[in-house]
Amino acid sequence: MDSVTFPDENLFRYFKTSPEIIRLAVMMYVRFPLLLRQAEDLLYERGIDISYETVRAWWNRLAALAEWRQISA
Repeated sequence: MDSVTFPDENLFRYFKTSPEIIRLAVMMYVRFPLLLRQAEDLLYERGIDISYETVRAWWNRLAALAEWRQISA
């Protein structure tokens, strides 16, 4: 069975924030044992002013897609 992949533009087309910032925020939350508020603080130190609720919403929306893409690859 052929694996289906989505272009990166399609994953992020409804977000107002750039894909690079979304990837960084979700990667920090997933890769390191951080709380959402700690991820928010680290992003703020890098000049990115985003709420922890925004990181949670991105994670909730993109987690299923990320798992599906890993399984199908």
